[in-house]
Amino acid sequence: MAAVASNFTFPAASFPESAWSAEAAQAARAHPQPSAYRALDLELPNGGWPASVLIELLLAQPDIGELRLLAPTLTRLTQEGKTVILLAPAHISAALSDLGLDKNHLILIEADKPMDRIWAVEQAVKNVHFGALLCWLPEARPDHLRRLQLMAAANDGLTFVFRPLDAQNQSSPAPLRMLCQAATDGRMSVEIIKRRGPVHCKPIVLPLAVPAVIQRPRVARSLSSPVFEMPSYTIAHSALAATAARHRAALPV
Repeated sequence: MAAVASNFTFPAASFPESAWSAEAAQAARAHPQPSAYRALDLELPNGGWPASVLIELLLAQPDIGELRLLAPTLTRLTQEGKTVILLAPAHISAALSDLGLDKNHLILIEADKPMDRIWAVEQAVKNVHFGALLCWLPEARPDHLRRLQLMAAANDGLTFVFRPLDAQNQSSPAPLRMLCQAATDGRMSVEIIKRRGPVHCKPIVLPLAVPAVIQRPRVARSLSSPVFEMPSYTIAHSALAATAARHRAALPV
């Protein structure tokens, strides 16, 4: 697999072009991204989502509103022309365009195996400076998380990893860890279990935004625009095998 990873790259056309100057990169590191939830920003380090670190969100179950939680931040980033990468999301229950995200700055990467997912992220971050990277890694091992943390430290965007709630008792290199559980009336309960600074005492209940596609009447939904699509790249095992074969054939006897 190492030989494959060293030679197999994503097509350049799969990734929007994006570049930050050194001054902009330093500014991003110094200024966290606000979450749009005042109660949460008051508890987050320096008043917002920290850049260049791994942020771990532990979910009671997939698709409990994690995209709606991050939608205000992700929307702002895509509207600023920055790329948002989604790696192997468990569900995308609402059209991302209805959450306000600009599809022209979204990339979806699909991969089945945990190791493929980590490698796919490594390839992605080599090809594009991202505004945010979202990874669904329910079976991530400690070495996977350490590699993600190293990748996050080398970039200026936000790096989120989603894992099951029962991972809270496992060690993690993520400087920021949060428990996320569904609350009444479509809200979310968020508890910070690890952060730089004082211990967080009690959960915060946040009113998540309701996507426009859900607000529209059922008949109107059926007549709405076609299914949302975004640039994607699938990790195809046949392609990986073919690349590995070419690599072996090129090696000296």
